[in-house]
Amino acid sequence: MLRSIRYIAIRVLRLKVTPHAVAAGVAAGVAVSCTPFLGFHFVTAFCLAFILKGNMIAAALGTAFGNPFTFPLIFAAAYRIGIFLLGRAPERVGEANLFTLLRHLDFAPLWYPILKPVLIGGLPLAALCGGVFYALTWQGVRLFQQRGKRRTLLRSKRGAAREDR
Repeated sequence: MLRSIRYIAIRVLRLKVTPHAVAAGVAAGVAVSCTPFLGFHFVTAFCLAFILKGNMIAAALGTAFGNPFTFPLIFAAAYRIGIFLLGRAPERVGEANLFTLLRHLDFAPLWYPILKPVLIGGLPLAALCGGVFYALTWQGVRLFQQRGKRRTLLRSKRGAAREDR
């Protein structure tokens, strides 16, 4: 799996688009991964990338930020931030009750104690993570593209030197 992600990342870096387009796409995917809308991350990331004039492939790659290993951390942080922003104390939802509600897809009772704080807390977390990944990706793509231009220039100079012989 890591090999395929690396392959996709290299393909995205090689796209003939601006660093902003790649960075905005990645940032959109990462930001959307901080929201509790599981199952809608791709669609939401594509919409956000479109608004930001970002690359759709980069947006899809950015959604990989949210995965089974990071979702517990993301949602725990979003919940804590949401509880703080709402000025509430954390509420307890029984384990058995939670599994029953999820099994029957009854999300209404989960809105106030869990989903609302995660959504509210996920927004500033999304802005922070999206901003950090935008800056890192923009810088990385810019350096990658500059290095590629330098290599192309060196190759053309070598080719011209060979022709002069």
